[in-house]
Amino acid sequence: LGRFDIAVHVGTLSSFRAKPRREHLDRIKRVIGYLSKMCDSAIRIRTDMPDVSDAVIERYDWSKTVYAGAKEEVPHNIPEPKGKPVKLITYADSNLMHNILDGKAITGILHFVNQTPFDWYSKKQATAETATYGAEELAGRTAIIEQCRANRLTFQYLGVPIEGPSILLGDNESVVKGVTIPHRRLNKRHLMLSWHYLREAIATGTYDYVHIPGKINPADILSKHWGYRNIWSMLKPILFWFGNTGELIE
Repeated sequence: LGRFDIAVHVGTLSSFRAKPRREHLDRIKRVIGYLSKMCDSAIRIRTDMPDVSDAVIERYDWSKTVYAGAKEEVPHNIPEPKGKPVKLITYADSNLMHNILDGKAITGILHFVNQTPFDWYSKKQATAETATYGAEELAGRTAIIEQCRANRLTFQYLGVPIEGPSILLGDNESVVKGVTIPHRRLNKRHLMLSWHYLREAIATGTYDYVHIPGKINPADILSKHWGYRNIWSMLKPILFWFGNTGELIE
């Protein structure tokens, strides 16, 4: 519990529970060996507001599109927000053809409240996509439509004030631009509904979808089979650093 750094490995191995082989046991030993060596992890509660000044957030006018007047549904029975505001930030990522048997990808999502990770998701997608664009768009739909909305609703019912729009960060620039720029078009018919769902959510102004480089996207940890050295720079400040994380910046 709390070790989201092995979520994708556990999920992959779990699909072979019905009839495991010797090689699967060898992989499990590697996971246990990693946990034994890296046993000093902890999710530190960091309440400081995150600095998002470096994020390039471009907002467009949706008033002359089919999404004009889109609004986020807010329940009328939520309590009055009190206390210090929080910022909700979500990282999303996916890989293409994670499983060669069925060709399905893995969606990896990591949610933060201020600077504290509080929820994560690593699961095989329901359909097999033939391009990275489709896999990444499905990951974005899962992150915004299904989870970001649920998280905002949970905090609203708890009476927690939310600072500005929720920010979704993804490393596929084509998907980000295709969803956030009003005049963009989509030719992939099977992705049309997911595309409209995402664009309508962006048009409400409740969510911002921002592109970041893949090398600094921690959701990559939950979507791919990684090497320890490849993700250590992202994993260390989240799970293995008890001091000021500003000291990690080179």
